[in-house]
Amino acid sequence: MTRSSFGALLAVAVVVGLALRLVRLDERPMHHDEANQAVKFGALLERGEYRYDAVDHHGPTLYYLTLPAAWLRGQFTLAALDERTLRGVTVAFGAATILVLSWLSAGIGRPAVAAGAWLMALSPAMVFYSRMYIQEALFTSFTLAFVVGVGRVATGGGMAWFVLAGVAAGLAAATKETAVIVLPVALVASAIAGRSLGTATWQNPMTVPRRRRAALASVALAFGVAGLFYSSFLTSPGSLLEPFRGAGTYLDRGVNPADHGQPWSYYLRLLAYHSAQGVTWSEGLVLVLAAIGAATAWRQPTPATVVAAFWARYLTIDVLVCAAVFSAIRYKTPWNVLPFHVTAIVLAGVGFAWLIQRPPSRLARAALVVIGVIAGAQLGWQAWRASVTYASDPRNPYVYAQTVPDAVRMATRIRELAAVHPDGTQMQVSVIAPPSEQWPLPWYLRAMPQVGYWAAPDDPVALQAPVLVASLAHAPALDASLGDRYVSEFYGLRPEVLQALYVEGDLWERFLASVARGDEGTPGGPMLR
Repeated sequence: MTRSSFGALLAVAVVVGLALRLVRLDERPMHHDEANQAVKFGALLERGEYRYDAVDHHGPTLYYLTLPAAWLRGQFTLAALDERTLRGVTVAFGAATILVLSWLSAGIGRPAVAAGAWLMALSPAMVFYSRMYIQEALFTSFTLAFVVGVGRVATGGGMAWFVLAGVAAGLAAATKETAVIVLPVALVASAIAGRSLGTATWQNPMTVPRRRRAALASVALAFGVAGLFYSSFLTSPGSLLEPFRGAGTYLDRGVNPADHGQPWSYYLRLLAYHSAQGVTWSEGLVLVLAAIGAATAWRQPTPATVVAAFWARYLTIDVLVCAAVFSAIRYKTPWNVLPFHVTAIVLAGVGFAWLIQRPPSRLARAALVVIGVIAGAQLGWQAWRASVTYASDPRNPYVYAQTVPDAVRMATRIRELAAVHPDGTQMQVSVIAPPSEQWPLPWYLRAMPQVGYWAAPDDPVALQAPVLVASLAHAPALDASLGDRYVSEFYGLRPEVLQALYVEGDLWERFLASVARGDEGTPGGPMLR
């Protein structure tokens, strides 16, 4: 494959990947995790405040790397932010992950990189989670960059690859706590792959003084990058210890997963085949091609193919060990498939490149390429369904505790009520629900500063609000306390989770009158969105 054709294929893959990730980006309701991250970012945007939370939220890179996007769009407050700004950041890193593959061309060859880039661009899992304002897209990008950097160092790469490995490791560690799994696994996989070949191809950097110094500098760089983020760029040095305090929290979750416990085969089934009410999903194409790539890894290499053999073995071991570790942890969420799925996609590129080189005739090779294009198009179609058609549908295997559109309608109703209340956006709203049922309301009501949150209906201040949102568990107590002074509606929050909206009678009458008049900002008015 020529350099120009390779560059063209890679560029088009990035464009297609961006198109799938950007289309109708703001239509899916904000997941409660996204809303949580958004409000956390709002504190950094408005007041420059960030402190690592050892109980939740993961690392700080997502928030700091969102700042340029908000500034470029002229958004300087939480109320001014929108979904496209926030999700645009993760989209950018989803596209960057495709570009990271270009650094592998010297190791696995241009055809394998091109095939991997297209699979990365079209993968439903990669596309779906690139469109969520959570850490996964960033973490996946940094993880792959580290895998590449370690592999290039192991095959004799110079200082630039030591720097890449160090920076990527630091960024991954500052993004998500599961870096303690993926980073050591990549190092171990590299060592095993190199030693299995018994050649000089694999170079242990600790055995040569100059490279040993480079390796130590890479480790120092990783700690330095992570330290800058965790210490809020040296403004809070004491926060450097917080990730270690948080280790117990995540260890406990892994052992006691509560509602997130899944069998060991969860991730394999998620990728291989999923069917719900007649809607089927599968990234079996990636798994089959990755298996072919893994099978080629253990053929006896020639001197001309020993580097490619190292990469195939390295990637295979990394995928298998990483997948095994994540599968052994009882706590499972579907986005945790990405740290090893991204490497499996690279290995699938290796498998496809090997396949098209087998047939002796050009016609047979062309036929394989056509079949690959058709199969890839089917992946892209699934990515569209996952991200647009079934973006918040529980039949979508990548959807997990997703906010339903009804919750957005409830937030819209509250804003409409505020429009006819004398206090306007300063109207008090009381949300009385356990923390798990309060989100994503803080995001959707971000322009209303008088929204308060209570876990139980035992505070008289909460019951004075003209509008209350309550979990159904609290509805009987509220019905008894409020009597007939309020009218109520019911809205969905997540699948099988309902909430009650209580509206003071006078406000409700005022709202209905405005609807009848067709006032602006009410359901009958021209400003309603």
